[in-house]
Amino acid sequence: MTKESPFKNLLELNIAVLLISTSGALGRYIDLPVPVVTGLRAFIAVLLLLAFCLWKKSNFKIKAKDRLALVGSGILMAAHWITYFYALKYSNVAIGMLSLFTYPVITVLLEPLLLKTKFEKSNLFLGGLVVLGIYFLVPNFDVESTYIKAIGFGVLSAFCYALRNIIMKAKVSEYQSSVLMFYQLTVIVFLMFPFFFILDTSGVKAALPATLILGIVTTAIGHTFFVYSLNNFSTATASIIGSTQPVYGILIGFLFLQEVPGWSTLFGGLLILSSVVIESIRTLKKPPKKAT
Repeated sequence: MTKESPFKNLLELNIAVLLISTSGALGRYIDLPVPVVTGLRAFIAVLLLLAFCLWKKSNFKIKAKDRLALVGSGILMAAHWITYFYALKYSNVAIGMLSLFTYPVITVLLEPLLLKTKFEKSNLFLGGLVVLGIYFLVPNFDVESTYIKAIGFGVLSAFCYALRNIIMKAKVSEYQSSVLMFYQLTVIVFLMFPFFFILDTSGVKAALPATLILGIVTTAIGHTFFVYSLNNFSTATASIIGSTQPVYGILIGFLFLQEVPGWSTLFGGLLILSSVVIESIRTLKKPPKKAT
């Protein structure tokens, strides 16, 4: 086994974060029912990952003791995507993505309980800094607006995502990340399949180009890279570094959807970036882990 440098690990994780952050603008742009979008992106990504795994001659065998956890992680991933896209539909890229990013704090609190890892007070501080940044990024908390619904869906999405990441952290060292992602996406395809017969799918053809980008770039490549990065970082560390997603997402929303952030949004983004820089510097000072 060869040792990988902390810089290379950080670069791979940040590329994954950038690719995943395209989901905000795409989720706002694609005019289809949320379960239909979820099923389509999963189906496209499944085909791509299946081809990749066959090309790499990957081992698809999963131990019996891990199958339930893998199905559970697929269900959590589906719930995460659906609630996240509803958060986007009820608000905008900024609100949808930023409410989701309560998940680093949720992860920091859950990981020591579920994985029996050491609780690091510095992670709690950095997670708190992210929450403070999110507070400034959200334009208002008017209870009469749909923003409250969006934030509620976003926080629920964050909980599902944090729990799914923790489950994957416990399994990622035993299996290839592409195989794990393939099985999770297969679960999502089966869960979403009935909705294609219930909901309106007349806009699928028009939305296909954007959905292909969502399925290939955001899902198959971005999420697989992110799962792979859990080999080299704790889930909490990966979550905190991944907090650049709202910043990337808001920039993409500005470029492609003309959603202009205010000064408070920029200040909140600065707080989030500060937490990422602190965690990145701390990670670079740690001894490199062996690649699996």
